[in-house]
Amino acid sequence: MGGDLTIAILVLLASAGAVVFCGAKLAVYGDALASLTGWGRLFVGSLLVALATSLPELSTNISAVQLDPPNPELAVGTVFGANMKNMVTLAAVALAFGGKSFLKRVAPEQGYLIVVAVGLTGVALLFGALKIGVEVWDVGLSSIIVIVLFVLGMWWVYKTRPNNANENEEDPGMTLSRAWVMFGLVSGGVVIAGFALAWSADEIAEITGIASSTMGILLVAFVTTIPEISATVAAARLGAMDLAVAGIYGSSVFNVSILFYSDIFYRDGILMNQAEPAHFVAGGVALGLMVAGGVLIMMRSRIRPAVVVVALALIAVVYLVGAVVVATVGGTEDEESTESVPLDSQSAKIFRTLGE
Repeated sequence: MGGDLTIAILVLLASAGAVVFCGAKLAVYGDALASLTGWGRLFVGSLLVALATSLPELSTNISAVQLDPPNPELAVGTVFGANMKNMVTLAAVALAFGGKSFLKRVAPEQGYLIVVAVGLTGVALLFGALKIGVEVWDVGLSSIIVIVLFVLGMWWVYKTRPNNANENEEDPGMTLSRAWVMFGLVSGGVVIAGFALAWSADEIAEITGIASSTMGILLVAFVTTIPEISATVAAARLGAMDLAVAGIYGSSVFNVSILFYSDIFYRDGILMNQAEPAHFVAGGVALGLMVAGGVLIMMRSRIRPAVVVVALALIAVVYLVGAVVVATVGGTEDEESTESVPLDSQSAKIFRTLGE
């Protein structure tokens, strides 16, 4: 056991380093693409960077619903848990890079993306509560509505993106083709390293026995959002605040759309109908933090710097409280169920499947 734990820790450290490196490069090449394509940091961050950093969640969720037996609870929980974590990442980065001065460098057009992120998360929570039983070609109607809203929302973000004429006046130092190739390579690095990171974290939890089922959801959500953390910090260091914020909210939008892709592979019903009380707590906290972040961004000129700092710190506090409540609610559910398979062992199967 000691040898297995040592290997898992070494893989964790190596893969975490690779994810941090690739995530930082995503910001560099994403910023270059924003300039070279003329799309702007908001759209590139909300689509390209968000997609690249969310691919580990996509593969994890599809694998979760293909287990025997399937584990739809993990798929739903990872989405809402990752969105919770995204918001505390944004708060921490904003605090580290100046608080109000960070927010003042974010374009007001980010409000459109924030509305899409909040709206899509709210719709997913609503469908989870309503448990609509209608299917189209074995895919839940609720999932189809979510993906349609995702496409319409991203089109809206593209149409309302700011004019980036003064966004990045410096020469990116590379051609458009090189920027695309390098962005694709580091995206692949994020995915591969992300899988290894999630596998090693799950192995450590299983070997040490420190993770309960709901904490397993929180753990998976944490390790799969490390690419977002790295890309956000790197973008802020570049001074590309729009890229940083768009990457966070764009990732939250894409995370919800993952429910549609996962539902395609889920054969035991409609994925969103499997939502449990712990999922509603996580989703509700994520929704509240998204709104709070949006208010701070849109109202930054009217809020004093000290108040901004306090508000950003409160976002982190609310996240921690929400995580404790999720663990408590989920733990109670697990204790009441004597026939369910522990999530720790199921999530371990997910990453073993990914590695095969």
